[in-house]
Amino acid sequence: MNGLRYWYTENRGTIAAFGLFVLMFAIYLANYPSAISANVILTAANKAVLLALVAMAQALVVLTAGIDLSVGMMLVLTNCLASWLVAGDALHTALGIIGVLAAGALCGALNGVIIIYGRLQPIVTTIATGAVFYGLALLLRPVPGGAINDDLGDALTGKVAGVVPASLLILLAAVLIVWIPFQRSAIGRAAYAAGSSEPAAFLSGMPIRRAKFASYTAAGLLAALGGLFLTFFTDTGEASLGSANSYTLFSIAAVVIGGVSLLGGKGSAIGAIFGAFAFRSIGDLLFVFNVDALWQPLFQGVILLLAVTIGACGLFRVRNRLEWFE
Repeated sequence: MNGLRYWYTENRGTIAAFGLFVLMFAIYLANYPSAISANVILTAANKAVLLALVAMAQALVVLTAGIDLSVGMMLVLTNCLASWLVAGDALHTALGIIGVLAAGALCGALNGVIIIYGRLQPIVTTIATGAVFYGLALLLRPVPGGAINDDLGDALTGKVAGVVPASLLILLAAVLIVWIPFQRSAIGRAAYAAGSSEPAAFLSGMPIRRAKFASYTAAGLLAALGGLFLTFFTDTGEASLGSANSYTLFSIAAVVIGGVSLLGGKGSAIGAIFGAFAFRSIGDLLFVFNVDALWQPLFQGVILLLAVTIGACGLFRVRNRLEWFE
């Protein structure tokens, strides 16, 4: 197989997600011309980036053949924590941001430790820890509230040089600092190997436990970054169960649309990002076409079901996972 064909085979899920996003966004612009305005684009970018950060977190776990049903709860917990800590002068704000990110990484690490050493199924573990995280969020914010550093919040949810949404730069920084080093490291390769065939990876001497631990910890860190951004975007902290459940479900949808296999070992966080953008564009289209709010969850569920079905159809032809790269 030549290099170009191998690259295409390895990244076709990401390419398909990007194509779907471009198509959905083009239809959106064609039917809602006022969306070209700077304020509408800024709001759309902020919402898409928020989901993209959570989708990246989910993708890191799914690559190891796991799933994190607590990612939305971590988002809400760090949102509530940020509404307490990220306030005051520059020093206190910086320390608060570090504390929120550390708390998210700790939550992800807790998931990893329980799954690895407790030998529990990821779906069971993350449901349980998610309930704990949401309980802590309720303790922090039984009612919505909080005060954050307004100047920093305006800067991170506004535009750079009056043109580029700052949220897109935050997402780019997350890719450069978290995803690319992870993907290119021995730990990242071990995560892919564990998702493809954990027994084979173990027999090959790959650091499976470290890879899983790193995946869950990085997922918690990205969820915390999403929680921080949610705080800056909404200017408040709220222990919303609806938001937590929605972002968990939407992150899974974005991962599937982005070409990440729920069986593990295939896909990338970049695909999950474009999957998140595409999913957000689909939601905007439902608004443009005046679909009743009561019907929107049904359409979103149908879209997710179609995405999973298309992914499953591809698996029916695979006798061995190595065929993914032939």
